[in-house]
Amino acid sequence: MTDTPRGAVRALDGLAAIVMGLAGAALVGMALVQFWQVFARYVLNDSPGWTEPVALLLMSVTVMGGASVAVRRETHFAFQTLAQSLPGAMQVVLKTITRLIAAAAGAGLMWLGGTLMIDEWPVTMAGAPLPAGLKFAGLCFGGALILLFAIERLLTGDYREPKATEGGD
Repeated sequence: MTDTPRGAVRALDGLAAIVMGLAGAALVGMALVQFWQVFARYVLNDSPGWTEPVALLLMSVTVMGGASVAVRRETHFAFQTLAQSLPGAMQVVLKTITRLIAAAAGAGLMWLGGTLMIDEWPVTMAGAPLPAGLKFAGLCFGGALILLFAIERLLTGDYREPKATEGGD
C-alpha cells in the first residue's frame, strides 16, 4: 500500500474512533435523559416534555454512528454467511456487491436525511426548544459516513485492525 492510501486509512481509523466515541457518549446521554424522565415523573411528579425528543436525537446519533463504523469493519451490510459459503471468486464478487449496496444505502440516507433536515430546520421541535431538523441530522451524517466507509472498503479491500495497517502489508 502506498503512503497516500495508508495515510488515508489512518485518518479514517481516527475518524472511526471519534465516531464510536460520540456514539458511546450519545448512548450514555440517552440513558441519563431517560433516568431524568423517570425520576422527574415518578419522584418529582413533574414530567419534562424535552426528554423524549432529546433521547430520540441521541438514539439516532448512537445507531447511525455505530452502523457506519460497522460498515467500515464489514460487520454490517456484509452477508457473511452467504459469502463464506461461496467459492473464492464469488466471494470477491459478493463483497463488491455488498460494498456497493452499502454505499448506495449511505448515499440515500445522506441525501434524504439531509433533505428532511433542511426542510424541518425552521420548525421548532415539539417538546424541546431545538430545530426539528436535528431529528434527521443522525441520518444525514451517518449516511455520509456509511458512504465514506463503503467507498474505503471498495478502494482498500478487506478491513484490517488499525495495528495491522501500521506495520504495512
